[in-house]
Amino acid sequence: MSNILKKYLTPDHSTRIQALHLESAWQTGLAHQNLPPLVVQLLGELAAAAVLLAGNIKFDGSVVLQLQGNGPVRLIMVECTAALQLRATAQLREDAIIPESASLQALLNADQQGRFTVMLDPSHRENGATPYQGIVPLEGDRVSDALEHYMKHSEQLDTRLWLAADNKQCAGLMLQRMPLPSSPQATPATTDAANATWAHCQTLAETLRSGELLADSPDTLMHKLFWEDDLLAFDDQEVSWHCPCTRARVADMLRNLGQAEVQSILEEQGQVHIDCNFCGKPYDFDAVDCASLFLDDPAQTPAPGSGTIH
Repeated sequence: MSNILKKYLTPDHSTRIQALHLESAWQTGLAHQNLPPLVVQLLGELAAAAVLLAGNIKFDGSVVLQLQGNGPVRLIMVECTAALQLRATAQLREDAIIPESASLQALLNADQQGRFTVMLDPSHRENGATPYQGIVPLEGDRVSDALEHYMKHSEQLDTRLWLAADNKQCAGLMLQRMPLPSSPQATPATTDAANATWAHCQTLAETLRSGELLADSPDTLMHKLFWEDDLLAFDDQEVSWHCPCTRARVADMLRNLGQAEVQSILEEQGQVHIDCNFCGKPYDFDAVDCASLFLDDPAQTPAPGSGTIH
């Protein structure tokens, strides 16, 4: 199953076009997340947008997109690295009722205080350095509306997005208007030509429907839309799902809790069960697992009743 990002430039280099289709990577990401269909759709659309943006970053790091508000959905957050490794999660409020059909505003922006955050986070930041972060009000009824608003008003970059997702796949198409070259190359004629190219690409993309985005491969989609245009194509880029949670990391977290606390949970529940806060992957530790966590740590003393393993 394809997990491909394809990138193109128009012949005059004035418009960038990117097409994305994820199947197995997206299904892997949803495997441990039990979310209502409408939330899966929003999460998938934001995931597609993050990959499309991450495909253009020029540093070793990641793009993080976050939708946050006081509606039934508390948080939708996606991260994609420059290597196109993706992870995504959504958090609902307790006892939240998610209707079968509702807008982005209804789900996340009930009090009109919702926020859309874009963060660029280099992998190797100097001590004390903070990632670049842009925060704007949550605008529009779709994920694409929110991101287009952000790109236009915060980055001064004309961007159009068409996004679609379900529980099997997510996909997207992005147009971005490239900055014109500086003088003397930028003439009224080149500006007019760039304007015409931008309008032409938008007109073609406006014919796209969500069903086509999900059903068609990027190659098929691009042929349908731009078969008359001699686009400059770049190498395909593979996208993968990656959450850094591991059993070893969870074990370290339990060690930090201390043996007495772990033993208390074990006595109350019979096992220690941990779900990754990001991808939802479950990790279970039984009595033997928990005892082995502290065998090599002389700083820990056995809790009363925990016994000793020889």
